[in-house]
Amino acid sequence: MAESIAENIVAQRLAACVNIFPNVSSVYQWQGNIESAAECLMLIKSHAEKFDSLQNTITSMHPYEVPELIAFDIERGLPSYMQWLSKSIFDKTN
Repeated sequence: MAESIAENIVAQRLAACVNIFPNVSSVYQWQGNIESAAECLMLIKSHAEKFDSLQNTITSMHPYEVPELIAFDIERGLPSYMQWLSKSIFDKTN
């Protein structure tokens, strides 16, 4: 499922790159119970302007009723990487 979501959002230019970390063990409360699950963590490199579209795509594809989707601001980055990220998302000729 994670790879399918990743391929979809990269193909739509909602993200420049997605890293998938398999075999993450999660323990959480859900509907009054303590649950545990083997999950994948996805690190999605995108832009704030794409968050709403990312949210719509991920929630429509994800099997969870409430998937974890949180955003962090990038304070700094290697300039050439940041340029590549923006070009990958916004440049239609790329």
